[in-house]
Amino acid sequence: MGQILAVVQEKFHGKQWKEKQIRKITDRVFDHIRDESSDSRDGLTFEDVYIAVLCVYNDINKHLPGPHHDPPTKDKLRSLMKEYDVNLDGLLNREEFAEFIRKLTAETLTAISQSLIIALILAPTIALMTKRATEGVPGVGKMVQKLPNSIYASIITLGVLLAQKSTEGCE
Repeated sequence: MGQILAVVQEKFHGKQWKEKQIRKITDRVFDHIRDESSDSRDGLTFEDVYIAVLCVYNDINKHLPGPHHDPPTKDKLRSLMKEYDVNLDGLLNREEFAEFIRKLTAETLTAISQSLIIALILAPTIALMTKRATEGVPGVGKMVQKLPNSIYASIITLGVLLAQKSTEGCE
């Protein structure tokens, strides 16, 4: 499902648009952490990277719909940092950090894309199909017939979103 949203997004904005948005986020976070750091190194230490990852996940949780997404553990971050520290200096420079964040957030952004597809496309469609099916049910049918399609679809979609939030938790 995430692939469907990616294709739709590419049609409207292009793949470069998504890459530019991710790069803006990583550059902003990199600059913020570097400005706050007391040393004059050209890259981010593990502690800086950990703070940067917390900032990125905070932004994801604040600005994107869906359940709360927990950042990776410190152990996972350490191993990924070693993988993306191309020049082996123990620091992530701007380019290494951008690739690191792109890899780190890819799964989270795919999960958010899938949630959006379910909430915005599938749930209303299924709601309208079930509305037609329930119109003949005694007792419920008359009430369902009185509801406009848009309100019925909104109620069912809201129910799906609430159910989705309550079933997804910390892993």
